[in-house]
Amino acid sequence: MVDYHILFRWFLDMSLDEPVFDHSTFSQNSARLLIHEAAQKFFDAVVQYARREGLLSDEHFTVDGTLIETWASLKSVKPKDAPASTAPSDDPGNPTVDYHGDRCTNATHQSTTDPNALLARKGMGKEAKLCFSGHVLMENQQGLCVDLQIAPATGTAERDTARSTFFNSLLGPKCPSRLDQSSVYRPISSSLSQTTTGSGDSGA
Repeated sequence: MVDYHILFRWFLDMSLDEPVFDHSTFSQNSARLLIHEAAQKFFDAVVQYARREGLLSDEHFTVDGTLIETWASLKSVKPKDAPASTAPSDDPGNPTVDYHGDRCTNATHQSTTDPNALLARKGMGKEAKLCFSGHVLMENQQGLCVDLQIAPATGTAERDTARSTFFNSLLGPKCPSRLDQSSVYRPISSSLSQTTTGSGDSGA
Protein backbone atom coordinates (compact mmCIF):
# COMPACT_ATOMS: atom_id res chain seq x y z
CA MET A 1 0.00 0.00 0.00
CA VAL A 2 2.96 2.32 0.57
CA ASP A 3 3.67 1.99 -3.15
CA TYR A 4 0.62 4.07 -4.10
CA HIS A 5 -0.76 5.68 -0.91
CA ILE A 6 0.60 9.25 -0.69
CA LEU A 7 -0.53 9.71 2.91
CA PHE A 8 1.55 6.73 4.05
CA ARG A 9 4.57 8.08 2.17
CA TRP A 10 4.12 11.47 3.83
CA PHE A 11 3.92 9.85 7.27
CA LEU A 12 7.12 7.87 6.60
CA ASP A 13 8.85 10.98 5.17
CA MET A 14 9.29 9.29 1.79
CA SER A 15 9.31 11.01 -1.57
CA LEU A 16 6.85 9.98 -4.30
CA ASP A 17 9.46 8.03 -6.26
CA GLU A 18 11.47 6.61 -3.35
CA PRO A 19 11.68 2.76 -3.36
CA VAL A 20 9.64 1.07 -0.63
CA PHE A 21 11.62 -0.82 2.01
CA ASP A 22 11.34 -4.60 2.27
CA HIS A 23 8.64 -5.89 4.61
CA SER A 24 11.21 -7.83 6.66
CA THR A 25 12.68 -4.51 7.82
CA PHE A 26 9.73 -4.03 10.15
CA SER A 27 10.23 -7.46 11.72
CA GLN A 28 13.93 -6.80 12.32
CA ASN A 29 13.29 -3.36 13.85
CA SER A 30 10.44 -4.75 15.95
CA ALA A 31 12.76 -7.31 17.51
CA ARG A 32 15.34 -4.61 18.29
CA LEU A 33 12.72 -2.41 19.94
CA LEU A 34 11.64 -5.30 22.17
CA ILE A 35 15.16 -6.33 23.12
CA HIS A 36 16.26 -2.81 24.06
CA GLU A 37 12.85 -1.89 25.59
CA ALA A 38 12.75 1.31 23.53
CA ALA A 39 8.95 1.51 23.66
CA GLN A 40 8.97 1.06 27.46
CA LYS A 41 11.54 3.85 27.91
CA PHE A 42 9.58 6.20 25.67
CA PHE A 43 6.35 5.37 27.50
CA ASP A 44 7.96 5.92 30.91
CA ALA A 45 9.36 9.29 29.80
CA VAL A 46 5.88 10.47 28.75
CA VAL A 47 4.40 9.38 32.10
CA GLN A 48 7.19 11.12 34.02
CA TYR A 49 6.57 14.31 32.06
CA ALA A 50 2.85 14.15 32.89
CA ARG A 51 3.69 13.65 36.56
CA ARG A 52 6.05 16.64 36.62
CA GLU A 53 3.35 18.80 35.03
CA GLY A 54 0.83 17.73 37.69
CA LEU A 55 -1.44 15.98 35.20
CA LEU A 56 -1.81 12.70 37.12
CA SER A 57 -4.50 12.23 39.74
CA ASP A 58 -4.49 9.40 42.27
CA GLU A 59 -8.22 9.85 42.90
CA HIS A 60 -9.72 9.35 39.44
CA PHE A 61 -8.43 6.26 37.65
CA THR A 62 -9.62 3.06 36.01
CA VAL A 63 -7.98 -0.34 35.58
CA ASP A 64 -9.34 -2.63 32.89
CA GLY A 65 -8.14 -6.00 31.68
CA THR A 66 -8.63 -8.50 28.91
CA LEU A 67 -7.37 -11.90 27.87
CA ILE A 68 -4.59 -12.06 25.27
CA GLU A 69 -4.56 -15.35 23.39
CA THR A 70 -1.10 -16.82 22.91
CA TRP A 71 0.33 -18.39 19.77
CA ALA A 72 0.38 -21.79 21.46
CA SER A 73 -2.15 -24.31 20.19
CA LEU A 74 -4.57 -26.11 22.49
CA LYS A 75 -3.11 -29.30 21.04
CA SER A 76 0.08 -28.51 22.95
CA VAL A 77 -1.72 -28.88 26.31
CA LYS A 78 -0.62 -32.10 27.98
CA PRO A 79 -0.93 -33.59 31.48
CA LYS A 80 1.98 -32.37 33.61
CA ASP A 81 2.83 -35.83 34.94
CA ALA A 82 2.21 -37.76 31.70
CA PRO A 83 5.22 -39.53 30.14
CA ALA A 84 6.25 -38.54 26.64
CA SER A 85 4.30 -40.43 24.01
CA THR A 86 6.28 -42.76 21.76
CA ALA A 87 3.37 -43.63 19.45
CA PRO A 88 3.72 -42.24 15.92
CA SER A 89 1.43 -39.33 15.13
CA ASP A 90 -1.16 -39.55 12.37
CA ASP A 91 0.00 -36.12 11.17
CA PRO A 92 3.26 -34.77 12.63
CA GLY A 93 2.44 -31.24 11.52
CA ASN A 94 -1.09 -31.21 12.91
CA PRO A 95 -1.74 -34.27 15.08
CA THR A 96 -5.23 -35.30 16.12
CA VAL A 97 -5.95 -34.69 19.83
CA ASP A 98 -9.07 -36.00 21.58
CA TYR A 99 -9.93 -34.33 24.90
CA HIS A 100 -13.42 -35.78 25.08
CA GLY A 101 -14.17 -36.84 28.65
CA ASP A 102 -10.97 -35.30 30.03
CA ARG A 103 -10.95 -32.46 32.54
CA CYS A 104 -8.13 -30.02 31.73
CA THR A 105 -7.13 -27.57 34.46
CA ASN A 106 -4.10 -25.39 35.03
CA ALA A 107 -3.26 -27.53 38.06
CA THR A 108 -3.02 -30.74 36.03
CA HIS A 109 -2.23 -29.65 32.46
CA GLN A 110 0.32 -27.39 30.80
CA SER A 111 1.24 -26.27 27.30
CA THR A 112 4.44 -27.86 26.05
CA THR A 113 5.23 -24.90 23.74
CA ASP A 114 4.33 -22.05 26.12
CA PRO A 115 4.42 -23.29 29.74
CA ASN A 116 3.67 -19.80 31.13
CA ALA A 117 0.32 -19.56 29.34
CA LEU A 118 -2.74 -20.55 31.36
CA LEU A 119 -6.13 -21.88 30.33
CA ALA A 120 -8.73 -19.14 30.77
CA ARG A 121 -12.12 -18.13 29.44
CA LYS A 122 -13.96 -14.82 29.30
CA GLY A 123 -17.21 -16.07 30.81
CA MET A 124 -19.50 -18.97 31.59
CA GLY A 125 -20.20 -21.10 28.54
CA LYS A 126 -17.16 -19.78 26.69
CA GLU A 127 -14.36 -22.04 25.51
CA ALA A 128 -11.07 -22.02 27.42
CA LYS A 129 -7.98 -20.78 25.58
CA LEU A 130 -4.31 -20.44 26.39
CA CYS A 131 -3.94 -16.85 27.47
CA PHE A 132 -2.11 -14.13 29.32
CA SER A 133 -3.98 -11.21 30.84
CA GLY A 134 -3.39 -7.64 29.67
CA HIS A 135 -4.21 -4.67 31.89
CA VAL A 136 -4.25 -0.91 31.33
CA LEU A 137 -4.31 1.84 33.98
CA MET A 138 -6.07 5.03 32.84
CA GLU A 139 -5.96 8.39 34.61
CA ASN A 140 -9.50 9.64 34.03
CA GLN A 141 -9.19 13.41 34.51
CA GLN A 142 -6.76 13.85 31.61
CA GLY A 143 -7.54 10.58 29.81
CA LEU A 144 -3.92 9.43 30.02
CA CYS A 145 -2.74 5.83 29.79
CA VAL A 146 -0.36 5.54 32.74
CA ASP A 147 0.64 1.88 32.78
CA LEU A 148 0.33 -1.36 30.81
CA GLN A 149 0.95 -4.79 32.29
CA ILE A 150 1.02 -8.38 31.08
CA ALA A 151 0.31 -10.92 33.83
CA PRO A 152 -0.59 -14.60 34.18
CA ALA A 153 -4.26 -15.21 33.39
CA THR A 154 -5.30 -16.12 36.92
CA GLY A 155 -8.71 -15.46 38.42
CA THR A 156 -7.34 -12.60 40.54
CA ALA A 157 -4.99 -11.00 38.00
CA GLU A 158 -7.09 -7.89 37.39
CA ARG A 159 -7.43 -6.80 41.01
CA ASP A 160 -3.83 -7.75 41.81
CA THR A 161 -2.60 -5.72 38.84
CA ALA A 162 -4.84 -2.81 39.86
CA ARG A 163 -3.04 -2.56 43.20
CA SER A 164 0.39 -2.95 41.62
CA THR A 165 -0.11 -0.40 38.84
CA PHE A 166 -1.79 2.12 41.15
CA PHE A 167 1.04 2.17 43.71
CA ASN A 168 3.82 1.96 41.13
CA SER A 169 2.54 4.33 38.46
CA LEU A 170 0.13 6.86 39.95
CA LEU A 171 1.63 7.31 43.41
CA GLY A 172 5.20 6.93 42.17
CA PRO A 173 8.36 5.66 43.89
CA LYS A 174 7.93 7.91 46.95
CA CYS A 175 4.80 6.07 48.06
CA PRO A 176 5.56 3.96 51.18
CA SER A 177 3.15 1.25 50.00
CA ARG A 178 4.92 0.76 46.66
CA LEU A 179 4.80 -2.87 45.62
CA ASP A 180 7.65 -4.85 44.10
CA GLN A 181 6.43 -5.02 40.52
CA SER A 182 9.30 -7.16 39.27
CA SER A 183 8.36 -10.11 41.48
CA VAL A 184 5.09 -10.86 39.69
CA TYR A 185 4.44 -8.51 36.77
CA ARG A 186 6.51 -7.47 33.80
CA PRO A 187 6.49 -4.28 31.71
CA ILE A 188 4.62 -4.78 28.49
CA SER A 189 7.65 -4.52 26.19
CA SER A 190 9.61 -7.30 27.90
CA SER A 191 6.45 -9.37 28.34
CA LEU A 192 5.66 -9.29 24.64
CA SER A 193 9.16 -10.34 23.70
CA GLN A 194 8.96 -13.34 26.03
CA THR A 195 5.41 -14.20 24.93
CA THR A 196 6.07 -14.10 21.21
CA THR A 197 9.38 -15.92 21.32
CA GLY A 198 8.24 -18.52 23.83
CA SER A 199 5.21 -19.68 21.88
CA GLY A 200 6.30 -21.86 19.01
CA ASP A 201 2.90 -23.22 18.00
CA SER A 202 0.62 -21.09 15.85
CA GLY A 203 -3.14 -21.16 15.92
CA ALA A 204 -5.46 -22.50 18.56
